[in-house]
Amino acid sequence: MSGWRLLLQRPSTVRLDLRGVLPSTLATLSVAEIERLPVGHGKAFAPLAEFFDLQAQTDDGLTFEGDLSRVDRIGWQMADGRIVVDGPAGDYVGACMSGGSVQVNGDAGLLAACEMSGGALTIAGNAGDFAAAGLPGSMDGMRGGTLVVQGRVGERFGDRMRRGSAIVHGDAGDFLASRMVAGTIAIGGRAGAHAGFGMRRGSLVFASHPFDVPPTFVPAGGDAPVFWQLLARDLARFGGVFATLPARRIERHLGDLAANGKGEIIFTRD
Repeated sequence: MSGWRLLLQRPSTVRLDLRGVLPSTLATLSVAEIERLPVGHGKAFAPLAEFFDLQAQTDDGLTFEGDLSRVDRIGWQMADGRIVVDGPAGDYVGACMSGGSVQVNGDAGLLAACEMSGGALTIAGNAGDFAAAGLPGSMDGMRGGTLVVQGRVGERFGDRMRRGSAIVHGDAGDFLASRMVAGTIAIGGRAGAHAGFGMRRGSLVFASHPFDVPPTFVPAGGDAPVFWQLLARDLARFGGVFATLPARRIERHLGDLAANGKGEIIFTRD
């Protein structure tokens, strides 16, 4: 035995909070101790076994199974290990994680990967608003690591992002990369209104679809072939529309000048 599988007994009518239910924590506990772990249930706490059936698995790490769309903070502050969610996940999945990996085989709720500083979060479906952003009231968004979303993302994706890589194969909502400070965001689909609003630094890459450049961004004065080849090869490993980036030409625009920004929006051409 090297890991655990937690099967949700039935969808919860009240949101659950799984902060603290991590592979590293469960590895040090007995079966009885795991079943008694307190989890947030609305405004109260209840034993983990009240909501999940516990099974041993041969794979390392921790696997959740069921409709976890109302189960929040999966992988919260995770530093190592591996979590797999076989189904949708709730809000704050992978939030504040600094290491390890989380794989969601479904959609994710709000604030996925918010203030993430390391590790890898992969979402096979869609992600809600404020993914790769900051916690409410915080000045810092995603700070490191890698976020990959196979579907689309909601509004304010990458808001106040400071470091790391965020890859979206589908479309993005309004205010993409708003107030971005550093890091890389790559979009395979289309973006909503006000992309790059208040952007200070960092790179926003559009891999396939054209985009109306905001009026506060200006054309870059020169090419950056070496920089682009390094960035394009790094993005190409995510496949899909990003696979052909190293063979494509680019057009760069700098801004947001309204915020005295030095960020860049990159468009690709055949």
